[in-house]
Amino acid sequence: MLGKLITRFIGTKNEREVKRLQPDVEEINRHEESYQALSDEELKAKTDEFRRRLADGETVEDIKYEAFGVVKNACRRLMGESWAVCDIKTEWNMIPYDVQLVGGLFLHEGKITEMATGEGKTLVATMPVYLNALSGNGVHLVTVNDYLARRDREWVGRIYEYLGLTVGCIQHDMDPPMRKGIYDCDITYGTNNEFGFDYLRDNMATRAEYRVQRGFHYAIVDEVDSVLIDEARTPLIISGPVADSSHQQFAKVQGPVKTLVRRQTEIVTEFAREAEKLLASGDEDDAYAAGIKLSQVKRGSPKNKRLMKVQQETGVKRLMARVEADFMRDKRLNDLDEDLFYAMDEKANNVDLTERGRQFLSPNDPEHFTIPNIAEEMTAIDADESLSSTEKTAAKEETQKVFIERNEGIHNIRQLLKAYSLFEKDVDYVVQDGKVMIVDEFTGRLMPGRRFSDGLHQALEAKEGVTIERETQTFATITLQNFFRMYDKLSGMTGTAETEATEFYEIYKLDVVVIPTNVPVVRADHHDVIYKTRREKMNAIVEDVADCYKKGQPVLVGTVSVESSEMISRILKRMKVPHSVLNAKNHQGEAEIVRRAGEERSVTIATNMAGRGTDIKLGPGTIEAGGLHIIGTERHESRRIDRQLRGRSGRQGDPGSSRFYLSLEDDLMRLFAPERIAGVMDKIGLQEGEVIEHPLISKAIERAQKKVEAHNFEIRKHLLKYDDVMNQQREVIYSRRSLILEAGDLSEEIDETISDLLNEELDSHLGLGEYAEDWDLPALRQNMSEIFLDSLELPILGEDKPDKEEVREAIIDHVRTLYRTRRHERLAMLEERNIPEMALLDFERGALLSKLDDIWKDHLYELDGVKSGIGLRAYGQKDPLLEYKSEAFSLFQEMISRIDRESIQMLMMPLTLRQEPRRRQAPPLRLRESHDSMSAMSGAATQGGGGRRQAAGARGRSAGAQPQRATPAQRTTRKVGRNEPCPCGSGKKFKACCGK
Repeated sequence: MLGKLITRFIGTKNEREVKRLQPDVEEINRHEESYQALSDEELKAKTDEFRRRLADGETVEDIKYEAFGVVKNACRRLMGESWAVCDIKTEWNMIPYDVQLVGGLFLHEGKITEMATGEGKTLVATMPVYLNALSGNGVHLVTVNDYLARRDREWVGRIYEYLGLTVGCIQHDMDPPMRKGIYDCDITYGTNNEFGFDYLRDNMATRAEYRVQRGFHYAIVDEVDSVLIDEARTPLIISGPVADSSHQQFAKVQGPVKTLVRRQTEIVTEFAREAEKLLASGDEDDAYAAGIKLSQVKRGSPKNKRLMKVQQETGVKRLMARVEADFMRDKRLNDLDEDLFYAMDEKANNVDLTERGRQFLSPNDPEHFTIPNIAEEMTAIDADESLSSTEKTAAKEETQKVFIERNEGIHNIRQLLKAYSLFEKDVDYVVQDGKVMIVDEFTGRLMPGRRFSDGLHQALEAKEGVTIERETQTFATITLQNFFRMYDKLSGMTGTAETEATEFYEIYKLDVVVIPTNVPVVRADHHDVIYKTRREKMNAIVEDVADCYKKGQPVLVGTVSVESSEMISRILKRMKVPHSVLNAKNHQGEAEIVRRAGEERSVTIATNMAGRGTDIKLGPGTIEAGGLHIIGTERHESRRIDRQLRGRSGRQGDPGSSRFYLSLEDDLMRLFAPERIAGVMDKIGLQEGEVIEHPLISKAIERAQKKVEAHNFEIRKHLLKYDDVMNQQREVIYSRRSLILEAGDLSEEIDETISDLLNEELDSHLGLGEYAEDWDLPALRQNMSEIFLDSLELPILGEDKPDKEEVREAIIDHVRTLYRTRRHERLAMLEERNIPEMALLDFERGALLSKLDDIWKDHLYELDGVKSGIGLRAYGQKDPLLEYKSEAFSLFQEMISRIDRESIQMLMMPLTLRQEPRRRQAPPLRLRESHDSMSAMSGAATQGGGGRRQAAGARGRSAGAQPQRATPAQRTTRKVGRNEPCPCGSGKKFKACCGK
């Protein structure tokens, strides 16, 4: 009450923020009015004037009001002109109004502006884009698809070109030289995927001139919630095939697993039938026994039709909740699974085999599902004095082989069970042209090229009987969170961001400001209506659509799946109601369908977020009919997706209405808000065909959505903590790559690498004592021979009591001289053959880059294995994140040492140089770009995944898939600089973290 009273007097945070900028708006308008007296040439000359002033020491803050005024005046001068936008002649008819100026100012400040659909966010961005592009460092405007990037570049890009700036647009099929030219423009439009993949490709380039980007100065992200939250759930990955893939193993176990799933379906159906009989008896004990049976059905097949029907009966859901609570209290929850082959947890997206299921799949081998403790067994083998060295090696190989086979088998079976029981065709994926294609859960769009991770996609391919593709390994990867955090300044705009304000600030340090609409919204948002069954809900939806069609009111039906769209479409066809279904196969077609959704008698069925960025304008006669009517076929787990759907109606003060239809069989209701709402319906005595419409129900559903949003945020934050570890390492590697690419002379870098490598070797072999008899000189000579092709026969080593530091200096000087001699020999050979000296630099650069890239790819592959299995450490009372940081840092140290060692080995080899003509870089063969799915690293969500990844990595290396690692007598490491970021991911400097 007190909070409401204070807010009434001082306003909300958003109101105070908007009020703060009112003097700035007045200043912009004052400058714009003064520019109206200028000629076109004088207004265009302002751009050069601003650039001169910035070069003379002024800042963008000093010219902010003038620059915004110039853009507004340019919009005024272009009024009535027409030009082609995506091959459609379009007339310019927009001048920024005051709330758009406010939105532009917030974007310039590096904030997220929430503006309702139809408020002109595309125009809002023009002012901060123009202002920040004047510095010459480049501005990126990020959109959600290629069509919108091209449309906005051709539409508002005319303003920038009128004022003398260069504008470009990145499209998916462009080659590197064309991309480079577009990135050199003052303003570049493109999708988040294109910007991210270009960054990864630039860090795989073999020459500096092959890179296309020039830095990350300022970016505005359109539909920022879609890009920085929905799209950011999954990393960008460039991958290639693994030499030794286990993809055919899925085909071998698919038959037994399919039989297992069929048997489980028969069991749970029988349990449901028995429960119905027990409930019909009316006896209290029988009712409790029925509750046990139904709980077993829920754990074995949550979407069983008989179960969903029985759950609609009064008191059944409360009975099941009581049974589960009793079993949990007595710690007997696993007893419910004894009669099942496997148990499912929809919330955790996990499936676990029971003892009965294991016996069914492996009746003759009870040890098939027992994974050996490889560390203990290796230790026992080493301690067994009865075994010879050869026998110990053979025993270890056999132990590792068993470990690999069992881990891989368990993982494949679990992924197949997920594919059969948790993933639905035409909901989570579709099959087209013999391929399994993912359906994005937020947009409903197909995502060709993307694959589920950890073998799940191959399991779906086995389930559907299509070609099972090979496994891939990561060559380069980055999450969108870490990519966009590289920008010096970042801002965004959308119609729905306020509900995710906490995540935007915690992850990106971005504040969200809600901008008021230019004209008050008059849309009528009706309360949700809830039915008992999905069938009743669908009947009500089509009746609503038919009523609107009869009176000429346009309707947009928002669905959450392909299946729902097709079901509604089939019913409307039988009712002979003309309609359009958004198939999401091309973005331009999608935009056209959505644009026509406001015409009289128009009925459009689309996924909830289809056509984002495209306004729905009302056609003649539709205002009198009530404007656009929005129908939501169910609530999404995220409130902002529902708000986005509702916001398609009522733009710029237009009339409109919205209503969501729900049933107790919807996933959100079934999983996250069942008991409370079911209890209300039990009290009311709701019968089939009756409907509930009450604000309290809508609030209860919103509370359930908040819980899901918080849960999903924690998952994304947890995943980011893991990627931050890799990001620190990625920055070290990419910085080293840039240094090698840009250096005109690599002698200093090679000398430093030799010194680092030698110091580690000498610390390892001479650090055993002060006297020569304590040094391991044979091992040192062996390593020197492997790395530098030199026996290290130095006079000082033959002295009676050589000084350790003098020995160190003598060896370092000797090896440096050795390399310089080798280099001079190569230079002489080049001169003799009339080959330019640059060929030697090319050879050195190629040697350093090839080893760095190959070993970095190996490292990413190993990290994949560690990451996918690290969640199991929680069972040993260890923090998986800390364990991952520790192991990742150890692997990073090994990787740096291996890069130094193999790079110098290659440079010291007596190779014959060949002059080759410079040519444009060819892309690596058979690489795949994917915005792949990412799974949580905690607990049961990835249980069992680690073994397969680690096994595949070990097998791939032994089969020659990876370069062999030359193993020194003791592990060598390269010291990280004291002031460099610590590779463990803590964010601290090395000297203040692991370097203590």
